[in-house]
Amino acid sequence: MRHNTERTGIRPIDLVYFAIGVILLLMFAIVANGQTGHSQVQQPLYREYRGVRLGMTAEEARAKLGVPAMMSDEQDFYVFSANETTQIVYAEQKVVTISTDYTGEIGAPDYKSVVGEGLLQRPDGSLFRMVRYDSERFWVSYNKSASVVPTVTITIGTMK
Repeated sequence: MRHNTERTGIRPIDLVYFAIGVILLLMFAIVANGQTGHSQVQQPLYREYRGVRLGMTAEEARAKLGVPAMMSDEQDFYVFSANETTQIVYAEQKVVTISTDYTGEIGAPDYKSVVGEGLLQRPDGSLFRMVRYDSERFWVSYNKSASVVPTVTITIGTMK
């Protein structure tokens, strides 16, 4: 009696191994794609304060915000309420930094609408995150102090 060693078809175990191999290859491709930066370009969530944007002239910023409590060629300071103050910094009469403090968090926008997810908690309990938008040459930061009356500071600045 002779035994035929040639296969006449695909065995079920071969199909299982083939399916596992395909699944592993697909998973590897998905992970590799995520690590090589083929994701979408992040769009800025927060880029202006009360209509004032980086690059505006001092005159344009003052037209939007009104008369500052303190004014100079380099910086204006505004007091909108007991809980909200803003500093506008100028270089060559153009807005280069906008920094707003919200005492007691009153009136502060939610951090997710400023810098998205992922706040870093520091050892003192304060929270922080900074997001850079290299293609537009600016950054945004969110900082919440850990004091008894927490202050939220949101800053928008140009990159040099």
